[in-house]
Amino acid sequence: MKASTELFNLVKSLSKSEKRFFKLSSSLQSGEKNYLKIFDCIDKQKSYNEEEIKLSFKTETFIKHFPSEKNHLYKLILKSLRSFHSDKTISSILKQEVKNVEILYRKALFSECNKFVSRAKKQAIEHEKFYYWFELLGWEKLLLEEAYEAGRFDRNLDELIEEEQEVIDKLRNLAEYQMLYSRINFLYRSGGFSKNENERKEVDEIAQHPLIKGKNTALSSRAATICYYIQGLCAATNRDYQTSFFKFLRVKTILDKNPLLKSDLAKRYVRTLKNLLYCYIDNNELDRAKETIQMMRELPNEKGFDSIDVKVKIFTSSYIAELMICDRKGTYDESLKIAEEIIKGIDSYDEKINKEQKIVFYYNLTYVYFGCEQYSNALKWVNKLLNDNEQTLRQDIYNFARLFNLIIHFELENYDLLEYIIKSTSRHLKKQKKDYQVEFLIIKYLKKLIKTDNKEVRLKIFNQMYTDLKLAFESPNERVVLQYFDYLSWSACKAQEISFAEAVQIKQAQLS
Repeated sequence: MKASTELFNLVKSLSKSEKRFFKLSSSLQSGEKNYLKIFDCIDKQKSYNEEEIKLSFKTETFIKHFPSEKNHLYKLILKSLRSFHSDKTISSILKQEVKNVEILYRKALFSECNKFVSRAKKQAIEHEKFYYWFELLGWEKLLLEEAYEAGRFDRNLDELIEEEQEVIDKLRNLAEYQMLYSRINFLYRSGGFSKNENERKEVDEIAQHPLIKGKNTALSSRAATICYYIQGLCAATNRDYQTSFFKFLRVKTILDKNPLLKSDLAKRYVRTLKNLLYCYIDNNELDRAKETIQMMRELPNEKGFDSIDVKVKIFTSSYIAELMICDRKGTYDESLKIAEEIIKGIDSYDEKINKEQKIVFYYNLTYVYFGCEQYSNALKWVNKLLNDNEQTLRQDIYNFARLFNLIIHFELENYDLLEYIIKSTSRHLKKQKKDYQVEFLIIKYLKKLIKTDNKEVRLKIFNQMYTDLKLAFESPNERVVLQYFDYLSWSACKAQEISFAEAVQIKQAQLS
């Protein structure tokens, strides 16, 4: 049985400050500290090797019950982290305050307890932490009961009940928005853009929901950010980038005006900037996109944005956007330097980068090396993507990677292999329920191209391919294909006998 790496992953996730705090708190404890020996041994390892640890401590008694020692160490590290981060987030602060309230209440120190409840409730209201607000109202009712028994009737219970109903309404409202967000998020995460009429209907159903379409339906700023984010995601899924831009900009504005909420919703803020980036790039506002990338990378200096998960999100979002800008400009030599930083980052963050982010990275790295005419490297990255197919995650990328794979093999002149891959790709694409047919047009021309090695014939085929693709891409549904690879520029570069990068640069100059 493969040894569990959970303890190793936890130890390796610790910052220098967290390790120092753990060691310091451990030094205050008396008795045997075998767990520290295990901690130091794991900390020195680059990859987890349990046999190596057992061999290092083969003369020690504790190694005989190593699983329990590992479990003990894991719990101690978590306990240390709870203490270290006890005042880092509003949730941890409020959790501690509620514990203080409970302790003071059990000791019948009701006057002091009231002060803690009042202070904590003020914080919960300011940060829109409705669950804590609701819990603190429960303590207020208990304290009010104690006050009545002591003969003090300076506050009416009806006021608390009315306030409690207000909080319940806000909680229910927020929960309903979160359910709607889960629906649109699942649609986007599983398939990207809506690709057929059924998916567009499902997106429209969410977009037309009374809580999304109606005015003043969000009962809190926290709920409003979800409402506008859902509207932006619905528009983006249907490729309506103008509407998408204004909705995501509204989310950013709300959070910028509410620093406490912005700090608590750090990931939502980063995701919002990421979506604004995509809108800027799609609208060819590349300077604005670069400014937004810089803004995003400065966020870890702000409170709430310095955690590992947020830093990973900033890393993935900003670097993917940077590659997209280079792709739009056709500056693939520049993107090579960025690719090197990305590969280092993937190795550094490793499992902290989620599967979707890795999928997007692999696809974009494929694009980088293709643009630099390093087709073998492009093939390596597209194979890395295709060989690790998830059945429910970002099927749009997997499908277009199959098509991209055909182009790479053509550039590598793997014509015999390409004939077989074209057949399997065609079978796969026919199974997909989507409206656009431009993929089959591309395959049709690839079939023609591999059947001749006559230069003049191929030039004619590429010219006709460019003409037919240009006509096909006049349809909004078909244009989604260009989000994944610029087949127009590729057919143009082949027809004009110039590089792919040059063809993209010519296209960009015409847009500027």
